[in-house]
Amino acid sequence: MKIEYNNLYTHFVFTTLHRSPVILEENRQRIEKYITGIVTNNGCHLYAIYANPDHVHFLVSRSPDMDEERLACIIEESTTRFINDNKLCKGHFNWQTSCSAFSVSKGDVDKVCKYILGQKEHHRKHTFAEEYDLFMKHYQQTIHSKK
Repeated sequence: MKIEYNNLYTHFVFTTLHRSPVILEENRQRIEKYITGIVTNNGCHLYAIYANPDHVHFLVSRSPDMDEERLACIIEESTTRFINDNKLCKGHFNWQTSCSAFSVSKGDVDKVCKYILGQKEHHRKHTFAEEYDLFMKHYQQTIHSKK
């Protein structure tokens, strides 16, 4: 059956291999634009993105025929090749072998966009490890409270 309308928002977090801070500020926007193009070319819409030195956050609305894992694999493979071919980091670039994907309700899209776009300021106060632990606690609490 054809899906005429959907609300499939996903907040992705990709982490560099070993959480190494290899995404350089001078290449941040170029990598963000590249990911935006990949998302768009795959029938999805990107709402917000921010590439930190060791991880990238982005919020997308997905086409109903594009699941999270497939989109993540396309982005991972393409950006790895792009970053390495253009020598956008020192040494050979790789992402971790897994990423995180959090579903977002339509009512929370603006809040998540503000969070993503505020990453530079956020990470002046909190490390990525602290941020990730808070995400996991929040989403585990949400999962357990719905049971």
